[in-house]
Amino acid sequence: MSTTVMLAVLVGAFLHASWNALVKSSSDKFLDTVVLFSCAAVMSLPALFFLPLPAPAAWPYLLGSAAIHLAYFLLVAAAYRAADMSFAYPLMRGTAPLLVALASGALLGEHLSTAAWAGVLLICGGVLGLTLAYRPAAGTILPPLAFGLGNAGVIAAYTLTDGLGARLSGNALSYTLWNFLLAALPLLTVALIFRRRDLLPHLRRRWRQGIGGGACSIGSYALALWAMTQAPIASVAALREVSILFAIALASFALKERVGYARTAAAVAVLGGAVALRLG
Repeated sequence: MSTTVMLAVLVGAFLHASWNALVKSSSDKFLDTVVLFSCAAVMSLPALFFLPLPAPAAWPYLLGSAAIHLAYFLLVAAAYRAADMSFAYPLMRGTAPLLVALASGALLGEHLSTAAWAGVLLICGGVLGLTLAYRPAAGTILPPLAFGLGNAGVIAAYTLTDGLGARLSGNALSYTLWNFLLAALPLLTVALIFRRRDLLPHLRRRWRQGIGGGACSIGSYALALWAMTQAPIASVAALREVSILFAIALASFALKERVGYARTAAAVAVLGGAVALRLG
């Protein structure tokens, strides 16, 4: 993996952790997710007039991704209602790259080198290790565990779908912006059906956070999808999870969640995995 691709993924990782922290900080995780991605869709729309349309071969992937992302948005909100960000985020993000790496050989014909596999395993192990310090109240571990692992499968599905779609599109940025526009529509529809009375007041309170989080989300995914056109999808997916280091820092300093020695050790494993991916 080149230095340019690696730096792009790391910047995207920081942006990804930032918008997740914004959602976690909200009193209504679902509506905050709706506001954030609706803002992202509105911000995407003007740029689409200046970018080429994705190639026809990419459109089935865009439409499939929109459906997968609806499940992702709903599960993100549910996971953050059920558990601390410092538990839910590592569980979701740490399992997904391993699933992508296992599937990419058979589905994409992309076989990782030994160093790249070492990097993937170190990052996934380190990220999942961050969950070991979680101490839930009695009887509450199953819901956050189910939401987190379920969303890991969803993340792996949209990673493979969008990685392929971006490669076929001819323009990764155009694909990304169309992705945000199409994915926001079903999410907004669900909100209008079930939370119509609450949506506008929430938008008035949180529109600034929505714009900031939407911009972070667009930047994060655009950088990730561009990187997937330059390097193996599994390697990019794993390296992107260095975002967990930023997420833990935000959880500690901004959300005042406790971060102990176990999470520090796991963070070292994640950094080791990033180095291995660079060498691979």
